[in-house]
Amino acid sequence: MATLPLGVFSTRCCCRASLSSSSSSSTSSDHEIRSSNARLPVSFAALLGRSVDSNLTVSGASSADSVTVTSSDEQSEICFAKACAKLGLIGLAAAAICYSAPALAYKGGGPYGMEVTRGQDLTGRDFSGKKLVKQDFKTSILRQCNFQKATLLGASFFDSDLTGADLTDADLRGADFSLANASKANFTNANFEGATVTGNTSFKGAIITGADFTDVLWRDDQRAYLCKIADGVNPVTGNATRDTLLCD
Repeated sequence: MATLPLGVFSTRCCCRASLSSSSSSSTSSDHEIRSSNARLPVSFAALLGRSVDSNLTVSGASSADSVTVTSSDEQSEICFAKACAKLGLIGLAAAAICYSAPALAYKGGGPYGMEVTRGQDLTGRDFSGKKLVKQDFKTSILRQCNFQKATLLGASFFDSDLTGADLTDADLRGADFSLANASKANFTNANFEGATVTGNTSFKGAIITGADFTDVLWRDDQRAYLCKIADGVNPVTGNATRDTLLCD
């Protein structure tokens, strides 16, 4: 963008000027002058620093007024700079979206686990009193394991073998026992609230005295079997085992 007196123009380009004048004896009139043979002096070309063949726009009201010249090259450069700035912002936004903090690595099968327990033979292991929230015991052999008073919130025993395991006073809320074999396991006073079982989950020969099965969905034949052996009241929740099984 450059500003010059109107009288300086003398170079070849497409120009347009609007002049307005007024006198005391007549009303103001507008004059529009178009010139296709005007030329700029060499000094102005050097000042502009680029080809003088660009389209120029001239506006003025009198010979004393200034003229505003805007070249198409300058407009192109401005547009290019704006486009680059927008692309830069888009790049930063994309980088922020794609970036994510590194995931925490845990040693065990669950976020609070101390060792890998999925798909393992853990026969006879002692987990009593441990906090094993969301621990993964999927497909593991857990025969005769000791889980007394263990915190197993949301733990997964999917397709695991819990035959003869001791889960007395264990907190099993929200745990998954789908397809698990819990035959002859001891669930005395255990809290199963909201746990998941399936039709193939076996509790044959299990001890469930004082266990709380609130909100556990059973198949009719499973419930019928458990109601035959259910007794006691859970010391933590105060709920009778038979009531939580919806026994008749």
